[in-house]
Amino acid sequence: MTLATTLRIAAACLLDDTGRLLLVRKRGTQAFMLPGGKHEPGETSIQALLRELGEELDLHLSPSALIPLGQFQAEAANEPGMRVNAQVFVAALPHTVHPAAELEELAWLAPAGDYPQNLAPLLREQVLPALLAHLS
Repeated sequence: MTLATTLRIAAACLLDDTGRLLLVRKRGTQAFMLPGGKHEPGETSIQALLRELGEELDLHLSPSALIPLGQFQAEAANEPGMRVNAQVFVAALPHTVHPAAELEELAWLAPAGDYPQNLAPLLREQVLPALLAHLS
C-alpha cells in the first residue's frame, strides 16, 4: 500500500454581498474549488493565501479580513494519488474579481443550495458543511 503525498494549502471561502460562494476552476481541469493554493517554503497559511489571492484574482485583502474556518483534509481534486491538508478561511469579497494566472473560470454557489457534481472533494465533503454551520 502506497501512502498518498499530502500538499499543504490555504484556501478562502469568499462570499459576495448576497452570500454566494466564489469557486474557481484551474485551466485544464474539471473540478471547481476554493481560491487559494500551495504554501511556498516558509510561508504561513495566511501569507500563502494572500499571495495566491493576489496572483489568481488580483485580490488584496488584509490579514484581519480572514476569519479561520478550520483545517480539513481530503483527496486532491486534480492530482491523482495526492491529498490536501487545507487551512480554510472565510472573508467578504470586497469587489468584483476576474480569473488570472492558472485560473480558467469562476463560478458562484449558494452554500445551502444544490451542488454540481464537479466540486472538489475537500469542498463538497468538509468545507461546505463547516461553512453552513459557521453561517448559521
